[in-house]
Amino acid sequence: MKQRTRIYYSDPQKALMWERWKAGDSLQQIAQLFDRSHSSVEGILSRTGGIPPPERCRSSLALSLAEREEISRAMVAGFSIRAIASILGRAASPVSREIKRNGGRHGYRAAQADQAAWDRGHRPKRCKLARNRALARIVAAKLQSLWAPEQIAGWLKHSYPGEEDFQVSHETIYRSLFIQARGALKKELLQHLRRTRVMRRSRHHTQKTDNHGRILDTVSISERPATVEDRAVPGHWEGDLLFGGTSSQIATLVERQTRYVMLVKLGGTDTETVVKALIKNARKLPQELYKSLTWDRGKEMAAHKRFTLATDVQVYFCDPHNPWQRGTNENTNGLLRQYFPKGIDLSSHSQAKLNAVARQLNERPRKTLDFRTPAEMFSQIVASTG
Repeated sequence: MKQRTRIYYSDPQKALMWERWKAGDSLQQIAQLFDRSHSSVEGILSRTGGIPPPERCRSSLALSLAEREEISRAMVAGFSIRAIASILGRAASPVSREIKRNGGRHGYRAAQADQAAWDRGHRPKRCKLARNRALARIVAAKLQSLWAPEQIAGWLKHSYPGEEDFQVSHETIYRSLFIQARGALKKELLQHLRRTRVMRRSRHHTQKTDNHGRILDTVSISERPATVEDRAVPGHWEGDLLFGGTSSQIATLVERQTRYVMLVKLGGTDTETVVKALIKNARKLPQELYKSLTWDRGKEMAAHKRFTLATDVQVYFCDPHNPWQRGTNENTNGLLRQYFPKGIDLSSHSQAKLNAVARQLNERPRKTLDFRTPAEMFSQIVASTG
């Protein structure tokens, strides 16, 4: 059996890989640049969890190769350590350490000493979460509660103001999860992230497109009042269906100003079933808190006029193939996949279960709300309208 030839990539090729990965290209697209299989590219990128390794550089305080060559020549000429240090303009102690750790007076070689110093720089530095185990335990607990790293970082900043030991960036949390060599957070915590992949993807990675059917007699989102667009007043919602396995689904609703979420159990996707469930849900709120609903062009809202007549809530529809126009709901549906993974049978969940999930999501702090929670914001609005 012929042994497979090991594939090697040069540093410029690796740099190109990281550049294309950061731009959002897939493994297959990157591999095509080198006429290789995607698995060979994945092997390079997965070593650091899909996170580009920092560019290596020497400290300005470190000895250069030229200085090491000067040390080598001076020792051959019989100069003392103090004399060598004087020539280099450095203290004698670092020059003495340099010589002792690299073979002494008779074994010192400039090139070998320089390479050894560069190799020592490969030793992983302990990150903040590895050094501060109390902070690591807090972060792990929040991840298990399905908080996003950015939410955790923001919450820590508000909860421990001025305490540098209990501040950590969301990037450090991500790196500690995806780069296991750091030894700070267990790999099992990856399953609690919104996207349960083994490598971190670029934010530019291709997103899915909207492929729902079209319906007639719609009021375009372009006719929606400006106060809805700028989130100046509460009571304007975005909605969609979240699909599961065995043709199951639930309706997801999110209020644009507060990001407050409501989930509605559905018995089917026909327009009568969906609209009837949405009418029942809308009647739970006062009119001041339910003024409009923005939906995509799914046929489940074909009976939107009936919904408006029953609730006095105007329905606006996104332009075809533009799901980003109801981006708050798209983002919420992504968050909900942590609770309802693709393929799960949603019909087995009761309305009480859906309410519990919505409550947990509403109690998670949001960066866009200055790390306050949707529940807190929505409660303030309810109190002001009461």
